[in-house]
Amino acid sequence: MPKVIIYTKDYCGYCFRAKDLLDNKQVNYTELDVTNDPEKEQEMRERSGRTTVPQIFIDAQHIGGCDDLFTLDKSGELDKLLVS
Repeated sequence: MPKVIIYTKDYCGYCFRAKDLLDNKQVNYTELDVTNDPEKEQEMRERSGRTTVPQIFIDAQHIGGCDDLFTLDKSGELDKLLVS
């Protein structure tokens, strides 16, 4: 199974939705909470080029945010990425 990383903030509803989708698919992921960690948040911004959370990576591939994750799921592409 590929390595999944999700950058989150503890008050973010989109983060909860993204994690819920991954949990329902029984995907193991590493959550990096950037709520009170400016260094991790800067790392997220540099890796993703974005300032919002969540930011999701599957292996080295930047997936994007919550809406991007759900779009991949609806198209069937998410499952393909998760089995590689």
